Amino acid sequence: MPGRGEGSAPPPGGPRVPLLDAAATTRCRRRVHLDHDPSAATAPRALPDPALEQRRADVREHRARIAQAVAGAQPAAWRAVPEGLPASERARLTGELVAAGAGVIGGAVLPVDPAGRRGSAELLVRVPGGGYVPVVVVRHRITDPGAGAATTPLTAPFPQLAVVDEERKVRSQPRDLLRLAHLTRMLRTAGWAPSGEVDGADRGGVVGLDADVVVWHDLRAGHWPGDRSTLEEYDERFADRVAVALAAATGAEPLAEPSRVLECRRCPWWPTCEARLTAERDVSLVVRGDTAVALREIGIRTVDELADLDPRAEPPVPLPGTPYPDVVALARGWRRGLAVARRVERVPVYRADVEVDVDMESFGESGAYLWGAALSYPGGRREGDEPEGYRAFATWEPVPTPDEGRSFAEFWTWLSGVRATAERTGRTFAAYCYNEQAENRWLLSSATRFAGMPGVPPVEEVREFIAAEWWVDLFAVVNEWFLCAQGKGLKKVAPVAGFSWRDPEAGGENSMRWYRDAVGMDGAPPDPAQRERLLGYNTDDVLATQALREWMTTRAVDEVPLASEL
Repeated sequence: MPGRGEGSAPPPGGPRVPLLDAAATTRCRRRVHLDHDPSAATAPRALPDPALEQRRADVREHRARIAQAVAGAQPAAWRAVPEGLPASERARLTGELVAAGAGVIGGAVLPVDPAGRRGSAELLVRVPGGGYVPVVVVRHRITDPGAGAATTPLTAPFPQLAVVDEERKVRSQPRDLLRLAHLTRMLRTAGWAPSGEVDGADRGGVVGLDADVVVWHDLRAGHWPGDRSTLEEYDERFADRVAVALAAATGAEPLAEPSRVLECRRCPWWPTCEARLTAERDVSLVVRGDTAVALREIGIRTVDELADLDPRAEPPVPLPGTPYPDVVALARGWRRGLAVARRVERVPVYRADVEVDVDMESFGESGAYLWGAALSYPGGRREGDEPEGYRAFATWEPVPTPDEGRSFAEFWTWLSGVRATAERTGRTFAAYCYNEQAENRWLLSSATRFAGMPGVPPVEEVREFIAAEWWVDLFAVVNEWFLCAQGKGLKKVAPVAGFSWRDPEAGGENSMRWYRDAVGMDGAPPDPAQRERLLGYNTDDVLATQALREWMTTRAVDEVPLASEL
């Protein structure tokens, strides 16, 4: 295994060290293995995520705006490496700019080093005394209100000018710190880093979503367990990932076996890992992350072994979050093929005379293009009431677009009208969604972005709606009153209520692909058939929400066993 610090080159005639970028230090070790295992070339993989491609496009656009701003503010210092060239050529051109002493280098590519590192920096900044420090540009928030962050204006991205910002504190973003450490090691290897005595050495900067300052980090400071510095944490992680990748590439005994973690939801290798974990009935299918690791260490490796434990005894290992009896019940439910089990005899769900079920469709971070809603009258329909059933409020212009504001305004006007009619006629009202995090985000975002457009409500009106008791998140109901052995997503839970989606390919990631075709994002004419497919998908999501809450408040829910019975 490579040692700590700068890394180590392979011995003469030994295996070639796999090339790793900074992302490997924050990825699952099993993913690193599969990325470098030649035998995994034909293993099942998830389809490309269109939302990921859109996020990458957004990042490229964000970085281009930052480069333009810095170049405009520092015309004498600014030099840029052309895009579109092979990485080796861009690294050579970066070296020429370093040798020439350019003040700020945009789009820098660093030479691959003997330890197997590869990487690029959005900016390299020369410091007084010689040498360069990295600045990375990201599309997420890097500060919170407060004080203590070391910042410089974006227009003067030089670490020696950093001062304590009295309005910002650093938001923890380990991936940014580890990437800066990765680039710092590469700069040292290339001979481009400042010496240890130079002001600004072992520092790195980050430009975030707000794009108005550079936040500077001391990579020698202790931010990690045991008060380790960022560089120490990085060195340990990188050495480990190199060892994992090298074992995979050479066919040696694997240093990383599959285990379900949070990252699995977005990992392209999940189909491969899921098949093996299911075949082995691995305990991580019920309890993931560190808990699964701790259970394996004491010999509890399968769901069956977990299910056989006595839920009345003391937990065999610490179980953060979920009570021990529930963990055992989940394992027993999984073994019996049950999707859910009740915690209580009667599931409390807020019901009303007039009810609306809501589901929103968005395209990544770009915007919400469709608001779907189904109206029903459990208290009986009255003369003058709108018809029951589903309706859609959509824009088919590629988001973001001002037309998104128009469709949102129409949805809000309709929803507010239904609620006002219920109140005027002395009836109760309720609106439902499944996992309000997404709906609430786009309700608030739409009200903010399109403020002043006809029909768009003030943000405070949206906040009042979100806070009301009659805005009901059914995911929260499921999370509190059910144990879910196979996941808590709507498509896992609604089938228990007897609901099924008409489209066998219905799913969030597939809807992203359909959307690209529906609005002609990839150069082809817009596809009306895909628009209809999206409307059908949204209709079923809305009706699944309705079916689930109705099922939870009828005697049909008694068919689901109580967790205590497991």
